[in-house]
Amino acid sequence: MRVLVIGQGGREHALCWKLKQSPLVKEVYAAPGNAGIATVADCVPIGVADIIELADFAEKLKIDLTVVGPELPLTLGIVDEFQKRGLTIFGPSRLAAELEGSKVFSKEFMRKYNIPTAESTVCQSVDEAHAALKKIKYPSVIKIDGLAAGKGVVVVNSKKEADEYLQVVFEEKRFGNAATRILIEEFLEGEEVSFMVITDGKRSVPLAPAKDYKKAFDGDTGPNTGGMGSHSPAVVLNGETAGEVMKKIILPTIAGMEAEGRTYSGVLYAGLMLTRQGPKVLEYNCRFGDPETQVQMLRLEDDLADILLKVARGNLGDTKLNWKKEAAACVVMAVDGYPAEFPKGQEVVIDPIDDDTVVVFHAGVIRKGPKLVNMAGRVVNVCARAGSLSDALAKVYQAVPKVRFEGAWYRRDIGYRALEHLAATATSR
Repeated sequence: MRVLVIGQGGREHALCWKLKQSPLVKEVYAAPGNAGIATVADCVPIGVADIIELADFAEKLKIDLTVVGPELPLTLGIVDEFQKRGLTIFGPSRLAAELEGSKVFSKEFMRKYNIPTAESTVCQSVDEAHAALKKIKYPSVIKIDGLAAGKGVVVVNSKKEADEYLQVVFEEKRFGNAATRILIEEFLEGEEVSFMVITDGKRSVPLAPAKDYKKAFDGDTGPNTGGMGSHSPAVVLNGETAGEVMKKIILPTIAGMEAEGRTYSGVLYAGLMLTRQGPKVLEYNCRFGDPETQVQMLRLEDDLADILLKVARGNLGDTKLNWKKEAAACVVMAVDGYPAEFPKGQEVVIDPIDDDTVVVFHAGVIRKGPKLVNMAGRVVNVCARAGSLSDALAKVYQAVPKVRFEGAWYRRDIGYRALEHLAATATSR
């Protein structure tokens, strides 16, 4: 069959890479794709927000399955447009994708269906925000309502920091219409983990748990990013807690969306904080994680195309997912300045890596003549799998010097707290 993947990042490279391995798949297309994706798929120059043009392309080429990577086209209603034309597409409808598209909607939804989450207040002005901040202690969390590519959440440790960020939101209007409403939220303490399921709206099957590292710098410091690394297994999430997440968060979410007339199909991603009171939802995402997908695809044993086609057709049934017993790790290499202003057009050189368990997924790389250059802040994802997490991380960090570009930087502590957790657990036995 012919498959179309929409997107241009590391997540989409990983999806194309895995779909290409399916015996069911004859051709893979990507829109718009990137230089790495072009090695496993035919790239077409259509933007992710050009929904009508994407649907026209899928219709013309008789695409059998479309897989949506980023959140923007989902919130714009790409699934609705494709389904209206009788085209098979994997992902939630526009109404269902509002779980990610509006943090205010998702927070009100969680309150209505008693899904554990942080206490918060909706604000539409600086004055309302100041009033809300007086009611909770610092550190506090400020979240803008709409999409911001993973950069619309900030933890403020003082009134001064809060004032500075509120100035950016309401006076400078840096986030535009996405920030006409914000949430002032209590700060949750604990370990953060990504919990994802695939669902056809009736049945849900968990993906391998993964841990994402959102802070820019070592020690989980600095601003939030789209993600600076990941690993799977998540390590910090045991089987008992995973069962609690399914029972108290995932299943009530799927049932609640059905009750709201927003039947949910696709990937449901719950970003969780494992607190002393139990797991609580930080946010929902309505698509595969990035960079969590990269490590999950390295571990998935099953045919991804077959699984996604079943979900898109509403026929997940008793499908079970099988995962390699190995661990997988990913380190994101970014360009200096990210997640704020950063240079584009830096030449990217990737030396050959003689190890098929190490994969470099292109996140923000395009071809310009004979050269590869960056067009995004997150440039490449260096990933590997091995028998243990420590070995997978060692492979990744040994391979990182194989990628070179001016201003390259990356976190050097991805997974180390997980390794400490494993060591502590082993010692206590």
